[in-house]
Amino acid sequence: MEGAASRDVIERVRLAVLKGSKRSLANTATNIIKGYDFNNGVNWLEIITSFASTGFQASNLGDAIDIVNNMLEWRLSHEQVTRDCSEEEQNPMYRESVKCKIFLGFTSNIISSGVGDIIRYLVQHHMVEVIVTKTGGIEEDLIKCLADTYRGEFSLSGADLRSDGLNRIGNLLVPNDNYCKFEDWIMPKFDQMLEEQKTNNVLWTPSKVIARLGKEINDESSYLYWAYKNDISVFCPGLTDGPLGDMLYMHSFGNGGGLVVDVVPDIRAINGEAVQASPRKTGMIILGGGLPKHHICNANLMRNGADYAVFINTAQEFDGSDSGACPDEAVSWGKIRNSAKSVKVHCDATIAFPFLVAATFASRREKSAAVAGARQLSQASIRRFILEPSEERTRELEEDYRQEVGETENVYLREDGK
Repeated sequence: MEGAASRDVIERVRLAVLKGSKRSLANTATNIIKGYDFNNGVNWLEIITSFASTGFQASNLGDAIDIVNNMLEWRLSHEQVTRDCSEEEQNPMYRESVKCKIFLGFTSNIISSGVGDIIRYLVQHHMVEVIVTKTGGIEEDLIKCLADTYRGEFSLSGADLRSDGLNRIGNLLVPNDNYCKFEDWIMPKFDQMLEEQKTNNVLWTPSKVIARLGKEINDESSYLYWAYKNDISVFCPGLTDGPLGDMLYMHSFGNGGGLVVDVVPDIRAINGEAVQASPRKTGMIILGGGLPKHHICNANLMRNGADYAVFINTAQEFDGSDSGACPDEAVSWGKIRNSAKSVKVHCDATIAFPFLVAATFASRREKSAAVAGARQLSQASIRRFILEPSEERTRELEEDYRQEVGETENVYLREDGK
């Protein structure tokens, strides 16, 4: 009996532990987990490509890369021509020229960090069309043109730093002197803007103030400079929340209340960027959460949602915050379309975003530059071949000429009967 009972127990254990799969995943090759093989050498683009099949947040980052590439690849020509298309929208050349409109949002700490230089790269080369950030994303860009930010430690004593006149942003240190330099730089700009408000009835909005500051900084290391130069709108509905607001506050005394900055034209402008995007698709790339994330998503609600969305942040959704909300929550609000491709990468943006840009915007620009260079080289080679023939080619041309002349002379001889 003991033997039979043991066999019965083992059989039940076996059925519990070795429960068979009801369906096979063998034919879904894209879901096979496989990492990068360093026996193949160090190929950074291949390493990044391998993220999609690595698992966990590496796979989410891989999906984000695919989605951003989808944004960059999309053309109106990929869609069916509909009956309500305008005559222009039916033109094949026009349809091939229509691209996805990309909204980029980021929090102020992104600009404080070295990722600010990546933002500058994207804006410099006009790779995005609409930007939303917090006040720190404005002032930190300007301040870094005036003085440096330094690496510190997360563990440094706040009391000690305060006594030394040093401000800590995570493990970054910003000397308080930087803000003194910022005040010296910006106050004369506010004076001039106030004069224009009084004499020319200029209606200042946050985006107009930002564009003016980008013009005035006149520094190629600034993304605001490039936004001004490339006519890219930068929106910041919370313009007063930071040192920039401190400067506006101090400037208002003795200046009849100071600058008047109206936010209403800007909400019309950013919502218009989404509403009037049609027939284009729209894509959202948002680093961090809070105001920039919600402002971009809410603008896209006006067009029944974005077509692509990539969120990169470390916030959790369990407290009901907008920062932590995953894309599917935005779908419930109509801010992302049901049919959209979207992903959230739960990762520090200073880690994930450089990889994403390398595998999307930067690699595409590099390839385009290589193709353009090859075309120029090819055209130059053709010109040299035609205008500066080699000795061998010269001999070939001379021989061809002699043959043509000889054949012509023979024709003349035959016609003369000689």
